[in-house]
Amino acid sequence: MSMPLMRPKRKNPILRTRQMNLPPGARGRVALGLTAAAAEGRFELQVCEVCATVQYPPREACHQCLSPQLHWRPQGGEGRLLATTTLHHSNDLFFRERLPWRLGLVHLAAGPTVMVHLHGDVPEVVTDPVPVRVGARIDRAGQAVLIGYPNEGDAHMADDKMLREMTSDPKFRKVLVTDGKTEVGQALVRALVKAGADIVWVGHAEPWKVMPGVDDIAALPQVTLVPLDLTNGRSVTEVAGSIGGKVDIVVNNAEVHRTFGIGARRGTDVAKAEMDINYFGLLRLAQEFGPALRGRSADGVASATAWVNLLSIFALSNYPAHGTFSASKAAAYSLAQCLRAEMRPAGIRVINVFPGPIDDEWNQHLPPPKLAAGALANAIVKALRDGIEDIYPGDVAQEWLERWRDNPKVLERELGSPPG
Repeated sequence: MSMPLMRPKRKNPILRTRQMNLPPGARGRVALGLTAAAAEGRFELQVCEVCATVQYPPREACHQCLSPQLHWRPQGGEGRLLATTTLHHSNDLFFRERLPWRLGLVHLAAGPTVMVHLHGDVPEVVTDPVPVRVGARIDRAGQAVLIGYPNEGDAHMADDKMLREMTSDPKFRKVLVTDGKTEVGQALVRALVKAGADIVWVGHAEPWKVMPGVDDIAALPQVTLVPLDLTNGRSVTEVAGSIGGKVDIVVNNAEVHRTFGIGARRGTDVAKAEMDINYFGLLRLAQEFGPALRGRSADGVASATAWVNLLSIFALSNYPAHGTFSASKAAAYSLAQCLRAEMRPAGIRVINVFPGPIDDEWNQHLPPPKLAAGALANAIVKALRDGIEDIYPGDVAQEWLERWRDNPKVLERELGSPPG
Protein backbone atom coordinates (compact mmCIF):
# COMPACT_ATOMS: atom_id res chain seq x y z
CA MET A 1 0.00 0.00 0.00
CA SER A 2 1.29 3.46 -0.92
CA MET A 3 2.38 5.72 1.89
CA PRO A 4 0.73 9.16 1.73
CA LEU A 5 2.99 12.02 0.73
CA MET A 6 3.77 14.22 3.70
CA ARG A 7 3.83 17.99 3.46
CA PRO A 8 7.40 18.99 2.48
CA LYS A 9 9.43 20.96 4.97
CA ARG A 10 10.23 24.59 4.26
CA LYS A 11 13.30 24.91 2.10
CA ASN A 12 16.52 25.99 3.76
CA PRO A 13 17.46 29.18 1.84
CA ILE A 14 21.16 28.54 2.49
CA LEU A 15 21.17 25.29 0.53
CA ARG A 16 21.64 25.33 -3.22
CA THR A 17 18.69 24.87 -5.55
CA ARG A 18 19.16 21.63 -7.44
CA GLN A 19 19.14 22.11 -11.21
CA MET A 20 17.25 19.83 -13.55
CA ASN A 21 19.14 17.06 -15.30
CA LEU A 22 16.90 15.36 -17.83
CA PRO A 23 16.60 11.61 -18.35
CA PRO A 24 17.84 10.28 -21.70
CA GLY A 25 15.65 11.91 -24.33
CA ALA A 26 16.94 10.78 -27.73
CA ARG A 27 14.24 9.05 -29.80
CA GLY A 28 13.97 8.15 -33.47
CA ARG A 29 11.08 9.43 -35.57
CA VAL A 30 9.27 6.09 -35.42
CA ALA A 31 9.50 5.90 -31.64
CA LEU A 32 7.90 9.34 -31.34
CA GLY A 33 4.60 7.68 -32.18
CA LEU A 34 4.61 6.27 -28.65
CA THR A 35 5.27 9.77 -27.30
CA ALA A 36 2.47 11.32 -29.39
CA ALA A 37 -0.06 8.90 -27.89
CA ALA A 38 1.26 9.26 -24.33
CA ALA A 39 1.00 13.05 -24.63
CA GLU A 40 -2.78 12.59 -24.81
CA GLY A 41 -2.95 9.88 -22.16
CA ARG A 42 -3.01 6.80 -24.39
CA PHE A 43 -0.81 3.68 -24.43
CA GLU A 44 -0.32 2.63 -28.04
CA LEU A 45 1.95 0.14 -29.78
CA GLN A 46 2.50 -0.65 -33.41
CA VAL A 47 0.38 -3.46 -34.87
CA CYS A 48 1.13 -5.16 -38.17
CA GLU A 49 -1.78 -4.82 -40.63
CA VAL A 50 -0.78 -8.09 -42.35
CA CYS A 51 -0.18 -10.57 -39.51
CA ALA A 52 -1.60 -8.57 -36.52
CA THR A 53 1.62 -8.94 -34.51
CA VAL A 54 2.07 -6.27 -31.83
CA GLN A 55 5.51 -4.66 -31.97
CA TYR A 56 7.92 -3.42 -29.31
CA PRO A 57 10.23 -1.58 -29.50
CA PRO A 58 8.92 0.61 -32.35
CA ARG A 59 10.37 -0.31 -35.74
CA GLU A 60 10.09 0.26 -39.49
CA ALA A 61 9.00 -3.29 -40.41
CA CYS A 62 7.18 -6.12 -38.68
CA HIS A 63 9.58 -8.47 -36.91
CA GLN A 64 7.30 -11.41 -37.74
CA CYS A 65 6.54 -11.00 -41.46
CA LEU A 66 8.73 -7.99 -42.42
CA SER A 67 5.71 -6.02 -43.62
CA PRO A 68 6.18 -2.22 -43.46
CA GLN A 69 2.43 -1.76 -42.80
CA LEU A 70 2.61 -0.91 -39.09
CA HIS A 71 0.01 1.29 -37.44
CA TRP A 72 -0.29 2.60 -33.90
CA ARG A 73 -3.19 1.05 -31.98
CA PRO A 74 -4.40 1.48 -28.36
CA GLN A 75 -3.40 -1.26 -25.91
CA GLY A 76 -5.02 -2.38 -22.68
CA GLY A 77 -1.71 -2.82 -20.88
CA GLU A 78 -2.49 -6.08 -19.11
CA GLY A 79 0.59 -8.14 -18.41
CA ARG A 80 2.61 -10.21 -15.96
CA LEU A 81 5.72 -9.04 -14.17
CA LEU A 82 8.53 -11.53 -14.80
CA ALA A 83 11.44 -9.94 -12.90
CA THR A 84 12.46 -6.76 -11.06
CA THR A 85 15.66 -4.95 -10.25
CA THR A 86 16.54 -1.87 -8.20
CA LEU A 87 19.18 0.61 -9.29
CA HIS A 88 21.41 1.82 -6.47
CA HIS A 89 23.99 3.40 -8.77
CA SER A 90 23.74 5.20 -12.10
CA ASN A 91 26.12 7.22 -14.23
CA ASP A 92 23.14 9.17 -15.59
CA LEU A 93 22.79 12.46 -13.69
CA PHE A 94 18.98 12.38 -13.61
CA PHE A 95 18.73 8.92 -12.07
CA ARG A 96 21.80 9.35 -9.85
CA GLU A 97 19.99 12.09 -7.90
CA ARG A 98 16.83 9.97 -7.54
CA LEU A 99 18.13 6.58 -6.46
CA PRO A 100 16.99 3.96 -5.62
CA TRP A 101 14.96 3.44 -8.79
CA ARG A 102 13.01 0.28 -9.63
CA LEU A 103 12.70 -1.38 -13.03
CA GLY A 104 10.85 -4.48 -14.16
CA LEU A 105 10.38 -6.83 -17.08
CA VAL A 106 6.72 -7.31 -18.08
CA HIS A 107 5.26 -9.74 -20.59
CA LEU A 108 2.21 -8.05 -22.10
CA ALA A 109 -0.91 -10.04 -22.86
CA ALA A 110 -0.72 -8.47 -26.35
CA GLY A 111 2.57 -10.31 -26.96
CA PRO A 112 5.72 -8.20 -26.48
CA THR A 113 7.94 -8.16 -23.39
CA VAL A 114 8.79 -4.63 -22.23
CA MET A 115 11.08 -2.94 -19.70
CA VAL A 116 9.15 -0.58 -17.39
CA HIS A 117 9.61 1.78 -14.47
CA LEU A 118 7.87 0.20 -11.47
CA HIS A 119 5.38 1.84 -9.16
CA GLY A 120 6.27 1.46 -5.49
CA ASP A 121 3.21 -0.74 -4.80
CA VAL A 122 4.43 -3.46 -7.15
CA PRO A 123 6.05 -6.32 -5.14
CA GLU A 124 9.84 -6.23 -4.95
CA VAL A 125 10.31 -9.99 -4.89
CA VAL A 126 8.81 -11.97 -7.78
CA THR A 127 8.75 -15.75 -7.47
CA ASP A 128 5.80 -16.27 -9.84
CA PRO A 129 4.62 -13.88 -12.56
CA VAL A 130 2.63 -11.06 -10.93
CA PRO A 131 -0.33 -9.44 -12.74
CA VAL A 132 0.40 -5.76 -13.47
CA ARG A 133 -0.92 -3.01 -15.70
CA VAL A 134 1.38 -1.11 -18.07
CA GLY A 135 0.77 2.47 -19.14
CA ALA A 136 2.69 5.15 -21.02
CA ARG A 137 3.67 8.47 -19.44
CA ILE A 138 5.68 11.49 -20.52
CA ASP A 139 8.91 11.84 -18.55
CA ARG A 140 10.76 15.06 -17.69
CA ALA A 141 12.55 14.99 -21.06
CA GLY A 142 9.16 15.09 -22.82
CA GLN A 143 9.45 11.52 -24.10
CA ALA A 144 7.26 8.48 -23.52
CA VAL A 145 8.27 5.86 -21.00
CA LEU A 146 6.43 2.75 -19.81
CA ILE A 147 5.33 2.34 -16.20
CA GLY A 148 4.17 -0.81 -14.42
CA TYR A 149 1.30 -0.36 -11.95
CA PRO A 150 -0.34 -2.80 -9.54
CA ASN A 151 -3.66 -4.12 -10.80
CA GLU A 152 -5.42 -2.66 -7.78
CA GLY A 153 -4.47 0.80 -6.63
CA ASP A 154 -5.31 2.86 -3.55
CA ALA A 155 -6.03 6.46 -2.68
CA HIS A 156 -2.33 7.36 -2.42
CA MET A 157 -1.03 5.84 -5.66
CA ALA A 158 -0.24 9.29 -7.11
CA ASP A 159 2.07 9.99 -4.15
CA ASP A 160 4.62 7.45 -5.35
CA LYS A 161 8.06 9.09 -5.67
CA MET A 162 8.71 7.78 -9.17
CA LEU A 163 5.23 8.60 -10.45
CA ARG A 164 5.42 12.14 -9.08
CA GLU A 165 8.50 12.68 -11.26
CA MET A 166 6.34 11.82 -14.29
CA THR A 167 3.33 14.00 -13.41
CA SER A 168 2.42 17.48 -12.17
CA ASP A 169 0.10 16.66 -9.29
CA PRO A 170 -1.09 19.89 -7.58
CA LYS A 171 -0.89 18.30 -4.13
CA PHE A 172 1.27 20.49 -1.83
CA ARG A 173 2.15 22.76 -4.74
CA LYS A 174 1.61 26.50 -5.19
CA VAL A 175 -0.51 27.52 -8.17
CA LEU A 176 -1.24 30.77 -10.00
CA VAL A 177 -4.65 31.03 -11.73
CA THR A 178 -4.53 34.15 -13.87
CA ASP A 179 -8.25 35.06 -13.86
CA GLY A 180 -10.55 34.40 -10.92
CA LYS A 181 -13.45 36.53 -12.12
CA THR A 182 -14.91 34.03 -14.56
CA GLU A 183 -16.93 30.95 -13.74
CA VAL A 184 -14.18 28.78 -15.23
CA GLY A 185 -11.52 30.49 -13.12
CA GLN A 186 -13.50 30.03 -9.93
CA ALA A 187 -14.17 26.36 -10.75
CA LEU A 188 -10.43 25.93 -11.34
CA VAL A 189 -9.60 27.42 -7.95
CA ARG A 190 -12.03 25.09 -6.16
CA ALA A 191 -10.75 22.04 -8.06
CA LEU A 192 -7.11 22.88 -7.27
CA VAL A 193 -7.89 23.42 -3.59
CA LYS A 194 -9.73 20.11 -3.50
CA ALA A 195 -6.71 18.45 -5.16
CA GLY A 196 -4.51 19.57 -2.26
CA ALA A 197 -2.82 22.70 -3.61
CA ASP A 198 -0.91 24.46 -0.84
CA ILE A 199 -1.51 28.02 -2.05
CA VAL A 200 -3.61 29.28 -4.97
CA TRP A 201 -2.88 32.83 -6.10
CA VAL A 202 -5.80 34.16 -8.12
CA GLY A 203 -5.47 37.06 -10.52
CA HIS A 204 -8.16 39.70 -10.66
CA ALA A 205 -7.76 42.55 -13.13
CA GLU A 206 -9.65 45.76 -12.44
CA PRO A 207 -10.33 45.11 -8.72
CA TRP A 208 -12.99 47.82 -8.70
CA LYS A 209 -15.17 45.66 -10.96
CA VAL A 210 -16.98 43.35 -8.54
CA MET A 211 -17.94 39.99 -10.07
CA PRO A 212 -20.13 37.24 -8.56
CA GLY A 213 -18.25 34.46 -6.79
CA VAL A 214 -14.96 36.29 -6.19
CA ASP A 215 -15.68 36.83 -2.49
CA ASP A 216 -16.50 33.14 -2.09
CA ILE A 217 -13.19 31.90 -3.44
CA ALA A 218 -11.30 34.66 -1.62
CA ALA A 219 -12.68 33.27 1.63
CA LEU A 220 -10.94 29.92 1.07
CA PRO A 221 -7.90 29.67 3.38
CA GLN A 222 -5.60 28.52 0.54
CA VAL A 223 -6.52 31.44 -1.75
CA THR A 224 -4.80 34.81 -2.10
CA LEU A 225 -6.01 37.39 -4.61
CA VAL A 226 -3.37 39.26 -6.63
CA PRO A 227 -4.01 42.30 -8.90
CA LEU A 228 -2.92 40.69 -12.17
CA ASP A 229 -3.79 42.32 -15.51
CA LEU A 230 -2.28 40.52 -18.51
CA THR A 231 -2.78 43.55 -20.75
CA ASN A 232 -0.41 45.55 -18.56
CA GLY A 233 3.26 44.58 -18.69
CA ARG A 234 4.03 46.41 -15.45
CA SER A 235 1.26 44.52 -13.62
CA VAL A 236 2.65 41.17 -14.79
CA THR A 237 6.19 42.20 -13.83
CA GLU A 238 5.15 43.31 -10.35
CA VAL A 239 3.23 40.11 -9.61
CA ALA A 240 6.12 38.02 -10.94
CA GLY A 241 8.51 39.93 -8.70
CA SER A 242 6.29 39.23 -5.71
CA ILE A 243 5.43 35.53 -6.17
CA GLY A 244 7.28 34.34 -9.30
CA GLY A 245 9.94 32.49 -7.32
CA LYS A 246 7.30 30.55 -5.37
CA VAL A 247 4.87 29.46 -8.11
CA ASP A 248 5.02 25.77 -9.05
CA ILE A 249 2.15 25.66 -11.58
CA VAL A 250 0.85 28.47 -13.80
CA VAL A 251 -2.71 28.12 -15.12
CA ASN A 252 -3.36 30.78 -17.74
CA ASN A 253 -7.13 30.87 -18.12
CA ALA A 254 -7.48 34.61 -18.84
CA GLU A 255 -9.16 35.24 -22.17
CA VAL A 256 -11.37 37.62 -24.13
CA HIS A 257 -14.07 35.88 -26.17
CA ARG A 258 -16.32 37.72 -28.60
CA THR A 259 -18.50 36.43 -31.41
CA PHE A 260 -18.53 37.26 -35.16
CA GLY A 261 -15.81 37.15 -37.76
CA ILE A 262 -14.53 39.75 -40.23
CA GLY A 263 -17.46 41.18 -42.16
CA ALA A 264 -20.02 41.35 -39.33
CA ARG A 265 -18.02 43.87 -37.27
CA ARG A 266 -16.20 46.96 -38.49
CA GLY A 267 -12.84 47.99 -37.13
CA THR A 268 -10.17 46.09 -35.26
CA ASP A 269 -10.80 47.09 -31.63
CA VAL A 270 -12.41 43.81 -30.58
CA ALA A 271 -9.84 41.71 -32.43
CA LYS A 272 -7.05 43.72 -30.77
CA ALA A 273 -8.60 43.11 -27.33
CA GLU A 274 -8.74 39.36 -28.04
CA MET A 275 -5.13 39.28 -29.19
CA ASP A 276 -4.00 41.46 -26.28
CA ILE A 277 -5.17 38.89 -23.73
CA ASN A 278 -5.25 35.60 -25.62
CA TYR A 279 -1.87 35.99 -27.34
CA PHE A 280 0.13 38.90 -25.95
CA GLY A 281 -1.10 38.17 -22.43
CA LEU A 282 0.41 34.68 -22.69
CA LEU A 283 3.61 36.19 -24.07
CA ARG A 284 3.92 38.69 -21.21
CA LEU A 285 3.21 35.99 -18.66
CA ALA A 286 5.74 33.58 -20.17
CA GLN A 287 8.51 36.18 -20.29
CA GLU A 288 8.06 37.04 -16.59
CA PHE A 289 7.19 33.70 -14.98
CA GLY A 290 9.01 31.28 -17.31
CA PRO A 291 12.57 31.85 -16.02
CA ALA A 292 11.55 31.36 -12.38
CA LEU A 293 9.75 28.10 -13.17
CA ARG A 294 12.74 26.80 -15.12
CA GLY A 295 15.05 27.57 -12.21
CA ARG A 296 13.06 25.50 -9.69
CA SER A 297 12.05 22.45 -11.72
CA ALA A 298 14.16 20.01 -9.67
CA ASP A 299 13.53 21.52 -6.26
CA GLY A 300 12.21 18.47 -4.38
CA VAL A 301 8.78 16.81 -4.28
CA ALA A 302 7.01 20.20 -4.55
CA SER A 303 9.16 21.61 -7.34
CA ALA A 304 7.96 23.84 -10.17
CA THR A 305 6.40 21.49 -12.64
CA ALA A 306 3.79 22.71 -15.15
CA TRP A 307 2.30 25.48 -17.25
CA VAL A 308 -1.34 25.19 -18.37
CA ASN A 309 -2.81 27.15 -21.29
CA LEU A 310 -6.58 27.37 -21.74
CA LEU A 311 -6.94 27.48 -25.53
CA SER A 312 -9.96 26.38 -27.58
CA ILE A 313 -10.88 23.67 -30.05
CA PHE A 314 -11.44 26.63 -32.41
CA ALA A 315 -7.63 26.96 -32.51
CA LEU A 316 -7.37 23.87 -34.74
CA SER A 317 -9.69 25.12 -37.46
CA ASN A 318 -11.32 28.55 -37.59
CA TYR A 319 -15.00 28.69 -36.67
CA PRO A 320 -16.25 31.69 -38.69
CA ALA A 321 -19.08 32.50 -36.25
CA HIS A 322 -16.30 33.18 -33.71
CA GLY A 323 -13.71 34.07 -36.32
CA THR A 324 -11.40 36.59 -34.65
CA PHE A 325 -11.51 34.68 -31.37
CA SER A 326 -10.51 31.52 -33.25
CA ALA A 327 -7.61 33.39 -34.85
CA SER A 328 -6.36 34.67 -31.49
CA LYS A 329 -6.47 31.17 -30.02
CA ALA A 330 -4.64 29.76 -33.05
CA ALA A 331 -1.91 32.36 -32.47
CA ALA A 332 -1.80 31.42 -28.78
CA TYR A 333 -1.54 27.73 -29.71
CA SER A 334 1.47 28.43 -31.90
CA LEU A 335 3.08 30.47 -29.12
CA ALA A 336 2.35 27.67 -26.62
CA GLN A 337 4.28 25.24 -28.82
CA CYS A 338 7.25 27.61 -28.67
CA LEU A 339 6.86 27.83 -24.89
CA ARG A 340 6.79 24.03 -24.65
CA ALA A 341 10.04 23.74 -26.58
CA GLU A 342 11.72 26.33 -24.33
CA MET A 343 10.41 24.77 -21.11
CA ARG A 344 11.27 21.18 -21.98
CA PRO A 345 15.04 21.44 -21.23
CA ALA A 346 14.10 22.39 -17.67
CA GLY A 347 11.60 19.55 -17.30
CA ILE A 348 8.57 21.88 -17.11
CA ARG A 349 5.49 20.38 -18.76
CA VAL A 350 3.33 22.68 -20.90
CA ILE A 351 -0.27 21.47 -21.01
CA ASN A 352 -2.54 22.81 -23.74
CA VAL A 353 -6.29 22.57 -23.16
CA PHE A 354 -8.65 22.60 -26.16
CA PRO A 355 -12.19 22.69 -24.77
CA GLY A 356 -15.31 22.68 -26.89
CA PRO A 357 -17.86 25.47 -26.40
CA ILE A 358 -18.08 26.38 -22.72
CA ASP A 359 -21.48 27.02 -21.20
CA ASP A 360 -21.08 30.79 -20.85
CA GLU A 361 -22.54 34.00 -22.29
CA TRP A 362 -20.38 34.00 -25.41
CA ASN A 363 -21.59 30.57 -26.48
CA GLN A 364 -25.25 31.06 -25.57
CA HIS A 365 -26.39 30.81 -29.21
CA LEU A 366 -24.61 27.50 -29.74
CA PRO A 367 -26.77 24.41 -29.17
CA PRO A 368 -25.87 21.76 -26.58
CA PRO A 369 -23.79 19.89 -25.68
CA LYS A 370 -21.67 22.56 -24.00
CA LEU A 371 -18.95 22.11 -21.42
CA ALA A 372 -19.68 23.07 -17.82
CA ALA A 373 -17.03 25.08 -15.99
CA GLY A 374 -16.69 22.42 -13.29
CA ALA A 375 -16.14 19.66 -15.85
CA LEU A 376 -13.42 21.71 -17.54
CA ALA A 377 -11.69 22.41 -14.21
CA ASN A 378 -11.75 18.72 -13.27
CA ALA A 379 -10.31 17.77 -16.67
CA ILE A 380 -7.40 20.17 -16.14
CA VAL A 381 -6.63 18.81 -12.66
CA LYS A 382 -6.78 15.25 -14.05
CA ALA A 383 -4.34 16.23 -16.82
CA LEU A 384 -1.93 17.57 -14.20
CA ARG A 385 -2.22 14.37 -12.17
CA ASP A 386 -1.82 12.12 -15.20
CA GLY A 387 1.07 14.02 -16.77
CA ILE A 388 -0.74 14.67 -20.06
CA GLU A 389 0.31 17.37 -22.53
CA ASP A 390 -2.83 17.93 -24.62
CA ILE A 391 -6.47 17.48 -23.60
CA TYR A 392 -9.73 18.02 -25.49
CA PRO A 393 -12.53 18.21 -22.90
CA GLY A 394 -16.14 17.86 -23.97
CA ASP A 395 -18.06 15.93 -26.62
CA VAL A 396 -17.81 18.71 -29.20
CA ALA A 397 -14.04 18.94 -28.80
CA GLN A 398 -13.65 15.18 -29.19
CA GLU A 399 -15.77 15.11 -32.35
CA TRP A 400 -14.03 18.20 -33.76
CA LEU A 401 -10.62 16.63 -33.12
CA GLU A 402 -11.62 13.38 -34.82
CA ARG A 403 -12.89 15.22 -37.90
CA TRP A 404 -9.79 17.45 -38.00
CA ARG A 405 -7.48 14.46 -37.87
CA ASP A 406 -9.45 12.69 -40.56
CA ASN A 407 -9.29 15.61 -43.01
CA PRO A 408 -8.61 19.25 -42.01
CA LYS A 409 -9.76 20.58 -45.40
CA VAL A 410 -13.13 18.83 -45.13
CA LEU A 411 -13.62 20.24 -41.63
CA GLU A 412 -12.80 23.73 -42.90
CA ARG A 413 -15.49 23.41 -45.58
CA GLU A 414 -18.01 22.06 -43.08
CA LEU A 415 -17.41 24.87 -40.61
CA GLY A 416 -17.59 27.51 -43.35
CA SER A 417 -20.86 26.26 -44.83
CA PRO A 418 -24.06 28.15 -43.95
CA PRO A 419 -26.30 26.33 -41.45
CA GLY A 420 -29.12 24.19 -42.73
